[in-house]
Amino acid sequence: MATSRIEHSPSPPAQPPVAQTPGDRAARFQKLFGDALSHTLRTCSYSKFSSCFPTPAKYAPQTLTSIWQQIMTKVEASAKKEFEDIMIERDVVAGLNELERLVAEANSRKKSGVEVREPPHTLPPERLFLAHLAPYLTQTEIELEGELKRLQSENEELLDGIQGQQEETERLVGGLEAFIRDLERANEIMGNEVDGNGVKKEIADIEQDFRAAGREAKL
Repeated sequence: MATSRIEHSPSPPAQPPVAQTPGDRAARFQKLFGDALSHTLRTCSYSKFSSCFPTPAKYAPQTLTSIWQQIMTKVEASAKKEFEDIMIERDVVAGLNELERLVAEANSRKKSGVEVREPPHTLPPERLFLAHLAPYLTQTEIELEGELKRLQSENEELLDGIQGQQEETERLVGGLEAFIRDLERANEIMGNEVDGNGVKKEIADIEQDFRAAGREAKL
C-alpha cells in the first residue's frame, strides 16, 4: 500500500535571537544615563549643601560632611536601581538591539538595491487579509465605475427625452391657446352679426307696422 506524501514548502530560517548584551545603541543609552546622573550629583556639591546649614557647617563640619555623603550615596544608588528596574521591565536592551539590527539590515538593503520579501506566514493577519482582498476590491471598483458611467449615460438620455417632451408639450399648448383665441374671435364676430340681423328685423317689423297703420288711417 503506497503511502501519500504531503510536501510542505520549506519554512524560512527563524530570525536570530536578540542578544541581551547591550549593543552600540544600548551602551550609548546607558552611558547617557550615567553622564546625566553624574552631572546631577556634581551640581549638589558639599559647598552648596553646607550653605543651607551654616550652623552645623561651622560647629560640626565632619558630621555634616558624613550626612551629605550618605545622602549622595543614597540618591545615586536609588537612581541606578530604578533605572535598572525600568531597563529590565521594558526590556530596553533587547528593543534597542533589535532596532539596531533592523537599521543595519535596512541600510544593507539600500546599499545593495535588493528588495527582500518577507515570508507570508510571518506577516500580520491584517496585511494578509488585505492582500487577499485587494484583487477583488480592485475588480469591484472597476465594475462599479463602469456601472456608474452607464447610469450617468442613461440619466443624460432620459434628461434629453424629458426636455424634448417638455418642448413638444409647450409647442402643443401654444398651438391650442392660439386655436382657442381664434375660436373666441370667431364667436365674437358671429355674435355681432347675429345681433345686427336681429336689429334689422325689428326695424323692418316696425316699418311694416307703421305702413299698416297709415293705410288704416286713410280708410
